[in-house]
Amino acid sequence: MTFGQGLLVAVLAVPALGAVAVAATPRDRAARLVGTVAAALTLLAAVPLVFGGRGWVAWSADAPAVRPWHQLDLPWVPGLELRFHLGVDGISWPLVVLTALLTLLCCAYTMWRVPGGGSGRALVALLLVVEVGILGTFLALDLVLFFLFFEVVLLPMYAIIAGWGGADRRRAARKFALYTLFGSVLLLVGVYVVVAAAGTADLVTLTGGAGMSRGTQLAAFTLLALAFAVKSPLWPLHSWLPDAHTQAPTVGSVVLAGVLLKMGTYGLIRVAVGVAPEGARWAAPVLGVLAVAAILIGSLVCLAQSDVKRLIAYSSVGHMGFVLLGVATLTATGIQAALIGNVAHGVITGLLFFLAGAVKDRTGTGTLAELSGLRETAPRLAGLLAFAAIASLGLPGLAGFWGEAFAVIAAVQVGGPLWTTLGVLAAVGGALTAAYFLRLLRQVTHNRPSPAVGRVGPGLAGAELTAWVPLVLLALAIGLAPTLVLGVAEAPVDALIGVVSR
Repeated sequence: MTFGQGLLVAVLAVPALGAVAVAATPRDRAARLVGTVAAALTLLAAVPLVFGGRGWVAWSADAPAVRPWHQLDLPWVPGLELRFHLGVDGISWPLVVLTALLTLLCCAYTMWRVPGGGSGRALVALLLVVEVGILGTFLALDLVLFFLFFEVVLLPMYAIIAGWGGADRRRAARKFALYTLFGSVLLLVGVYVVVAAAGTADLVTLTGGAGMSRGTQLAAFTLLALAFAVKSPLWPLHSWLPDAHTQAPTVGSVVLAGVLLKMGTYGLIRVAVGVAPEGARWAAPVLGVLAVAAILIGSLVCLAQSDVKRLIAYSSVGHMGFVLLGVATLTATGIQAALIGNVAHGVITGLLFFLAGAVKDRTGTGTLAELSGLRETAPRLAGLLAFAAIASLGLPGLAGFWGEAFAVIAAVQVGGPLWTTLGVLAAVGGALTAAYFLRLLRQVTHNRPSPAVGRVGPGLAGAELTAWVPLVLLALAIGLAPTLVLGVAEAPVDALIGVVSR
């Protein structure tokens, strides 16, 4: 086994064994510490995956479209010709690192504050199981293995929302589970259609269509795209998201928005577009229209929101709209926009939910009408909230800018009346994004302190800063040096576009 293969195994084995160790540790605080150490080791295993195996730089007609830096390919179910095939490249690696980082920050956060409703030990164990499912989804290069990892996330995330969420947590958890199960059925049928038609579940072989007929690709893309649209979630299949975010505990919201949603957009790029390129070309105009509808509708709904967490949740609908718009263009610029938009959204929205949780914990409310004057009583918290908000609205120099700007540019570059119109409308949606985030800041941070805000002290806990500062630095680093994401993704994106545009 090579060093890279060992890292691939470690990235999945460490959090899985960590979850078992946490469950077996009797003392609650000690168990949370064990989970945090496991999450830290997972991050240490994920980062070095970027080294080695990156000698190829350009697409060529005789090379496969998916060329992992490291891969592990072992027999799994020989009778069905299924393999335990893992791999990582520039499309998946940034999301692997983001998942490992956010899980570590959430586990570390529980060392300071455990939400009411259950033991911290159980919460950390569930977070590690969720991490295994998300990381496995990003690393799987067998379609059946991808489906199994995709489903691992459902029950532990349901338990996190239902066990440690707000007053209406059980209804929100049921809604999350029902929508996700609906998407899972579509994904299972889509996987069956592809595997039955192509005779293989290997994503390296399947990328480019693997000789499937046009009709099969259209059917497969429709099923797969709908399944991933539920998970992302993309408008109009998004209605589970606001309730889940509003009721979930802070760490649940961070993982949910930061990386769980990315399973859907990653699957759309890697599986739906890669496996069924003819279906993607056929559906591209419809996807573009739905993307812009999500941007505009999500922004308008945000302008009418009265709760901080619901506003941030609905903002994800708009941001995922920019990601979908980039994917729908089926160009290198558009796919790059989607990838950096994914990572930026995970960093910034994760920070926003941490801060929204901090505001709610201190004031006892998340209602905008009851929040004002935060900069007078807690200027550092208000400053961090302002930073996260302007990063999310796409200020140049911060991470949120590149995905939105490139998505609009990609749409305009495709040309024609439809795509030019979609690019212009998406730009208008970007302006609306600025409007609702500035409205949020005016309400929460300005004017005289409300009674709820008046009792908030100026201090920030060390555990809070430990969780927030890495995300602040990442938002700055990606904004100032987007090549951190775009550089590693350039060659695999070119390879993917090479087979999609054949």
